[in-house]
Formats: sequence, C-alpha cells, structure tokens
Amino acid sequence: MNFTRWSARLPGTQRRTAARAAIRARARSSDSAETTDTTGTADTPSDTDTGNPDADRDPGGAGGSTDTGNSPVTGGSTAPENAGGEHATSDPADGAEGAAGAEGPDASLPDRSDPGMPYAGTDPEGARTVGAPREAAPDRRTDTVTAPTVPGARSRPAAEAAGREGPDGPATAYGRRGAADTGAAAGTVRAAQQPAHAIDSLPIHALLGQVPALAAVVHGAEHRIAFVNEAYVNAFGPRPLGAPAREAMPELVELGLLPLMDQVRRSGTPRTVKSRRVPKRRTETVPDRRGPAPAGTTPGRRRRTAHYYTFTCTPITTSGDSGVLIFAAEVTDQVEALERLRASERRQREAAVTLQRSLLPQELEQPDDLRVAATYLPGGTDAAVGGDWYDVITLGAGRTALVIGDVMGRGVRAAAVMGQLRTAVRAYARLDLPPHEVLQLLDGLAAEIDANQIATCVYAVHDPNEGCLAYASAGHVPILVRDPEGTVRVATEHTGPPLGTGGWLHTSGSLPLPPGATAVLYTDGLIERRDADIDEGVTALEQAFVGASGSPDIICDRLLRALGISEDHDDDVALLVCQHPERTGQDAELFHNATLDLLGGTEAAPRARAFASGVLASWRFPAELRDLGVLATSELVANSLQHGVPPMRLRLRRTDRRLIIEVTDGDEHLPRRRRAEPADESGRGISIVATIATSWGCRRTPGGGKSVWCEFVLPGC
Repeated sequence: MNFTRWSARLPGTQRRTAARAAIRARARSSDSAETTDTTGTADTPSDTDTGNPDADRDPGGAGGSTDTGNSPVTGGSTAPENAGGEHATSDPADGAEGAAGAEGPDASLPDRSDPGMPYAGTDPEGARTVGAPREAAPDRRTDTVTAPTVPGARSRPAAEAAGREGPDGPATAYGRRGAADTGAAAGTVRAAQQPAHAIDSLPIHALLGQVPALAAVVHGAEHRIAFVNEAYVNAFGPRPLGAPAREAMPELVELGLLPLMDQVRRSGTPRTVKSRRVPKRRTETVPDRRGPAPAGTTPGRRRRTAHYYTFTCTPITTSGDSGVLIFAAEVTDQVEALERLRASERRQREAAVTLQRSLLPQELEQPDDLRVAATYLPGGTDAAVGGDWYDVITLGAGRTALVIGDVMGRGVRAAAVMGQLRTAVRAYARLDLPPHEVLQLLDGLAAEIDANQIATCVYAVHDPNEGCLAYASAGHVPILVRDPEGTVRVATEHTGPPLGTGGWLHTSGSLPLPPGATAVLYTDGLIERRDADIDEGVTALEQAFVGASGSPDIICDRLLRALGISEDHDDDVALLVCQHPERTGQDAELFHNATLDLLGGTEAAPRARAFASGVLASWRFPAELRDLGVLATSELVANSLQHGVPPMRLRLRRTDRRLIIEVTDGDEHLPRRRRAEPADESGRGISIVATIATSWGCRRTPGGGKSVWCEFVLPGC
C-alpha cells in the first residue's frame, strides 16, 4: 500500500492539505504572470508508488511528489506529512528571518496578523514565497526552508511546538513524527518557535491582581504599602500606596500580624497564622431561595458577618530593599464545618452525659448502719463520656450492697451497656447472693449484651452483725479501707478478670469494717495517669486517704482535690465512700443487738417468745409493735425448728429506724411463701410473717445454712 496515499486520509493530514491548498491558490493568483505550477517538473522527478517509504521524501526538501489526496502541493518543500505529520523545521534564526520576509511589502503575501488567514513561509533570503519557481536553486541538501504554519498551530503551547518528546517520537508544531520519519533527522528542518501564552507575559502585580485571594506587598522597615489587589480592597477598603502599614492598614494591627511581619523580614523565613477572623465591612439581606419563609418570620437570610482567613507572610528580598508578601487564603467554609462538627460532638456528649446521669442513682439509699456519699465527674469537653457507675442497695436485715463499675469504651454505647449492667446488679442483689455469685451472673450477662464490650466491677456487702465487708472484684481497681486507728488496707486479693471474658470462677474475700472505719470504692479515672503507672496512682490515693477525715461528702471532695481531678480531666471519675460511724451517747441508745441460741427441742419456741417479749419491752417499743414482734419471732422459730437443723440462733436488732428479727440454722433449703389449703396444718408461717412485717427475706450464709428475717419500720420513721 502507498504510505503517502494512506496518510492523506488522516484527519490532521486533510486539514493541513486544505490549508496548503489555500496558500498555493493565493500564491498562484498573485504570481500567475511569472510563475507556473512546479508539480511534476523535469528538475524534480515525480515519485511513484513503489512501496518504498523513502520515495515519499525528497532528500533536498525541494522536489515535488505525487499528491495521492488529489490536492495540489507546493513545489520545493515536501515535508513528509505522509509519515504522520509535518515535521519540517528550520533553525530559529532562519525561522525568524523567514517570518520577517513573509511580512514584507509584497501585497501578494497573506496578512499574518489575521488569525484566520494561513500564510506562506519564505526562504532564508525572504525574496520569494514557498511554492514559487526557483531560478537558480542552491544545493538542496543544504538549503533550509521554513515550514508553513496554520492558525491552529499558533495557539499551541510552546513546549509542544518546540518538539516535545512523546511515546511515538519527538513532537512537532503540527503533531508527532511517525515511525518512518524518526531516522531522517539529517534531511529535516525545525518548526519556528510559537508565541507564549498571555499569562506568561503578566507582571507579578498584574498576576496577583487576578487572584481572588487577599494579597498585599509591603517593603521597608515601616512596611510601606507597595501593592494591594482587588480582593484585599473588597475586604478592607482601598489603601494608599507608600503609606506605612501601621497607619494605613489597621486590620493588620488588629489581627496581630505586624510583629509577625517584622520577624519574617528579619529572619527571611515565611510564617503562617491560621483561621483569623475578619469581620465583613457590611451585612446585607439576600433572598432565600430555599422556599417561602414561615409565618411570623422575616423572609431572607443573613450573609456571613465574618470571614476567616489563613495569613501567610513571605519575605521578598531584592538588591536594595526587602519586603513582605501578605497572602490570605479564605478558610471560612472549613472553619464553619469544624464548628458544625464540634457542635455535633457537643450535642452527642451532652446526650451521653444526660443518659449517664439518668442511669445513675438519683438519690443514694442511706442504710441504717452506714453513711454513704458518691460523686460522678464526666471527662472534660475533649473526652467522651465513659461507662462509670455506682450504686448502693439495701438488702435487708441491716445488710447493704456497695457496687462500682466501669464499662470500657466511650459515648452513648458505653452508657447504655452500663445501664443494663446496673439494672442486672440490682436484680441479682435482691437474691441476696454472695458477692462472687453475683459477679458470676454478671459475667455471663455482659457477654450476651456485647461480646466485644467488657467491664470491670466490684461488688461488696456490709454486714453490721459481723462487722466486715465481703467483696469480689472483676478486674477492678482495689478497695481501700481505713480502720479507726488510721491504717489503710488495700484489697488486692480475690480479683478475677473483667466481666464479659467468661470461663472464670470468681471468689469472695472479706475485710474488717468495724465502727469508725471507712471504705473507698472508685474507678480508674481517679488514679490512672498517662505518664505514670497505675500502682503509683493507688499509692497516691492511699496517702491522700490517710489524711482525709470528716463525713463521706468531705472525704470525696478532699480525695478529688488531692489527686488533681478537675472539670477538664481526661477521663470519667466515679467515687463511692461509705463510713461505719462510731456512735456514742444518746445516739448509741438507738442501736442494740440481742442474741439467743435455740437449744433443745420443742421447749425452744416458748423460750424464744419470752426472750423476744422481754427484749422488746426493754427497748421501750409500743405494745402493738411488741405483740407483732413476738408473733413474728414465734413463726420464724417454729419454721426453723420444723425444717432446719442445728445450730439455730435468734437475733433481735434495733436501729434508729427499724426492728429486725432474724433466725439462722444449718439447713441450706430456703423457705418460700405458698398458699396453704384449708385442710393443711402447716405452711402458713411465712405467709403470716410477710403479712404483718414491713419486709421479709432469706439468704444462704457463708458457712452453710440459711437466714430468714423480717423487718418492722418504727413509728414516726
């Protein structure tokens, strides 16, 4: 296939062929008296379609070639467009000289100032146009001919016009060289340099004037104004050139940029200040296109009353002076987006805090034998709310459960899990189980709530009859107990893994808590610091606890201050202080204990009734309360004698608010209330006790056996 004929079909080739045809037509019309068509002349033999690629190129650049596209070609310059694009170029100097000749006084030449008019190039002497017959042609191997250009080539980047390298070879002013042309560099000429873009000729001030960002240039020690662009004028108003910045640019003083500009000028190092607020010069109301305004409101919305800019001061140094370029990029959208994000985070935090506080006890139960105080402090504004909680549960018979825990994690999710665990603890506590059994149930529940959510917890029970604090811990920080002499004990034993891990059997331990002793339960936020080991925090709390005296409320405040807990603390803090007060004087007369061992057989019941009647009379209870107390004692003792095993004991206890009757025996079977049939001779004792008493209950004792009890609230309490 003839390569020349195939290349003529390409779109770029057809456009160039049409352009050259127009050039030749104008040339023939102006020189018809003295020129003839040189296509196929005798001195330049025509190339025929021989299949040889070299036949399509004239080594001298002046020979004619057969135009397979049925369009005339110019004689004397046959750059090989059939190889993928016209690549005939000339030396830059020759190209400039040729261009000058083309713009000479010859009226027959096209006007190069017309962007839509193609024009012909000239030879190096500028004496004739390309396409005119040669009188005496020089050596064609050394003659350089300027390639004709077309209007589309003028607007191309200079880099492309100069021959940018591409994947298919070096680029020319009209395109890229074909594979057949890349080896014939000796017989080609370079295209003339194309004019640069308009933006390349802009001076620096004009260039900054086109930038929508704020820009200003000052110079000298007084930072005299050398230039301000239109955006700066729109933001701050016009500024007189040559005036000192301190006097003519008060906005820079308000923004605190003058000291920064002095530093930049002296050090030669750019400096940046971020998100400076710039008030708008005026505020206008614009129509609101989002829909009609609600009734009773003013239509339209307000423009932004202030914008935010990030200012960059860059040093400018010349041979005789130095200055500063002030460039301000607007960041209002980013600042407003950040404010919206922070507002959303604040709302989420407030929701989590509200949920957290609503799930905590609104009012602590106050047992008869303990004084209790608790506090909860959420983390600072930069910290999400955690899952810390505490609770105080009265179990009956003077016993009290103390609970504190911490759900790992932050936010509403942690608070929700905490609420579920706290509710479950209260339900399990009503079963009056030992501490380790309560934690065992919580462990399974935590795994069901969320397998990936773990929690730590301490469950402790205070028994005033025993004068001790039974506890079990699931990965929580240890309890601290201070005895009446001021010695602090740390409960480091009987600690298992956190709740939710599963596969662990928890155990219970005991700490003495006699009258005058105080116990502290807390979460890790009180003692944990990022730069210190947690054991150091426990030691610091122990030292602070030694000197913290007073009521539980005062002890809470002193411990928080001693450990540096403030409103911007980085973690939640829950603190629970319980105190077993030592009562003296008239207060001591309101608390009494009386115990009777039930020995023998059936005679133990009347002996217990007589004991209860005498004790209640000595405590000066009203007659009605004495009768009810004696009846309850008789039923509980009879139930124990019938269904229990020795050892059996009757205990009467009074506080300032209630009377407690408790019977213990060695059998672990717990009684339950049931409805007796009319013909039954037994099964009514527990029902009678539940009817006449304020509350009743039963539990298993640590050493084996059970305890059945009932309470009567004293009149006026």
